[in-house]
Amino acid sequence: MSGTLLVRGARQLITLRGSAEPRRGAALNELGIIRDGALLIEDGRIVEVGLSRRVENLALARRPQEIDATGRVVMPGFVDSHAHLVGGVPLLGGPAPTVGELRNTSAKRLESRARQFVNAMVRHGSTSLEAKSGYGLDARSEVKILRAQAMLHRAPLDIASTFLTPQWMPATYPGDPAGYLSWLCSELLPAIRRRAFARFAGLRCGETVFNMEQQRRYLETARGLGFRLKIHAGESGAHDAVSLALEVGAASVDRLRDAGPADADLLAHSNTMAVLLPGATFHGGRCAPARPLIDAGAAVALGSNFNPGASSTCSMPAIVALACAHLGMTPAEAICAATFNAACAIGSGQVAGSLEAGKPADLIVLNASDYREIPGRFGVNLVNRTMKRGVTIYLEGKVAGRA
Repeated sequence: MSGTLLVRGARQLITLRGSAEPRRGAALNELGIIRDGALLIEDGRIVEVGLSRRVENLALARRPQEIDATGRVVMPGFVDSHAHLVGGVPLLGGPAPTVGELRNTSAKRLESRARQFVNAMVRHGSTSLEAKSGYGLDARSEVKILRAQAMLHRAPLDIASTFLTPQWMPATYPGDPAGYLSWLCSELLPAIRRRAFARFAGLRCGETVFNMEQQRRYLETARGLGFRLKIHAGESGAHDAVSLALEVGAASVDRLRDAGPADADLLAHSNTMAVLLPGATFHGGRCAPARPLIDAGAAVALGSNFNPGASSTCSMPAIVALACAHLGMTPAEAICAATFNAACAIGSGQVAGSLEAGKPADLIVLNASDYREIPGRFGVNLVNRTMKRGVTIYLEGKVAGRA
């Protein structure tokens, strides 16, 4: 966006300014709130943050376009650090997809169907997300998923893709995990890297066809090719996943439903983040014990675990509410974990998750006067406006007064 834009009069301007590292412990509660705050944006980037009366008097603010945020909360756009956008992708309310449907659907059609979920995320305030493959079961389908996500990148959200190894053995390698692994490492991973279709490579620890030694080989090969790594904790337990994540230097370990004190201590002394998925609690599932992780000093982030086949929610405000209700997180901790820490978990901490000079203007304006209304008004979409790089990509519409 060219030109100058002034967002002024925010009752609470939540900046989350501070350390460039993921926030831990007490720092998770430090939102950097400016009362009666303003942002000055030029060509899509933030150039000044501060009190409205100061920012409005700057020379650059003499003839800007203006957004009046009086009485409202202005904060960074949400970052969803764990989602599944493409997996056959039925229409909203439709049946769960099958592998055959995925194989028989073009990347263009997959992209078109997935766009409706992206649009829903935008309406609920998300401005960046991580999205995984892993449902294709063959090279063509996996590449198709990643290509569809690449087509959606920056249209309008930033999407960081993860190539997630399929959970089941493909038909081309019946009963031959060693042969399948060799093909993954020598052919598919290099092809995905050449096309820049994925930022991360990951696997479901304990839920793949590979034994632990083979999992290490896959991850080490991916790291050698330049991928960052992600581990998804499987049913075998969190400890194996945490140990493997730290061994290979993974950016994050996700799900962690049964993480114990030893796991919390290991994560607290590492650069690996714990991505928590409280949406699982809505249907009676378990989620990681956030309180012990935070109190131990682990860096935590939140993700929706949105999946068009199995569902969850694409609303990060709902995830914040669930984190407060079921994981024992404070509203401030949950917001930090769903913005700046989530950005760090997907390798975007330098460009997303906080409102600071030099960063792209990815922000939301809420129909709320206090950030604690986000978890307090569960199921209500408080988003009035979503902006990406200084451009409004969603603006709340009016309801007709009379039928």
